[in-house]
Amino acid sequence: MKYQWILFDADETLFHFDAFAGLQRMFAGYGVEFGKEEFIEYQLVNKPLWVDYQNNEITAQQLQETRFEYWANKVGVTPKAMNSAFMMAMAEICEPLDGARDLLDTLLANNVKMGIITNGFTELQKIRLERTEFSHYFELIVISEQVGVAKPDKRIFEHSFSMMDEVDLARVLMVGDNPDSDVLGGMNAGIDTCWLNVHSKSCPEGVQPTYDVTSLANLKTILMSSSS
Repeated sequence: MKYQWILFDADETLFHFDAFAGLQRMFAGYGVEFGKEEFIEYQLVNKPLWVDYQNNEITAQQLQETRFEYWANKVGVTPKAMNSAFMMAMAEICEPLDGARDLLDTLLANNVKMGIITNGFTELQKIRLERTEFSHYFELIVISEQVGVAKPDKRIFEHSFSMMDEVDLARVLMVGDNPDSDVLGGMNAGIDTCWLNVHSKSCPEGVQPTYDVTSLANLKTILMSSSS
């Protein structure tokens, strides 16, 4: 196989990430009905914070707590406590993406080393890796919250490379659903990239993935047909 290492994003690459369902589950625990209108209001705050985080303008803690300040005050808990409740709710509803387990099994059988590079948060990653029994596939798990920089910053990739033994960057592939963080980040780091483009969207200007696939099954086919 062409690649010695394949690095994956987590949310919507290996795992479904249904934020609306997670928020509904979390708010139900507080006795609050959380509908589509409330979700739109939440995203008006949440989405710009993620952009700031990926640009390294705010910290992970600032993102996690700021997005819940209004709701936490309304319910009467701390933003930190509400964020933890949300992470737990997301872990409870977590399911692997279609084709994820089959792809990982195939790569493992072909002695391909695997890792995760995610801008998601530590509290969620560890729980769902255990619950989905995915932990054994990965030789490294790099979380932006712990490293201090987020994708697409090349430093989080360089940190990952430092954890690999004698890595040849020509044989490393980054797979992710977000062209602005996963693909651009891989490009910044000088490695091949794969955009998991489920909805067949147009690529943003200046972003050019090595592969553009609509499913993990498509990626498996490409990888298995590639020669060393």
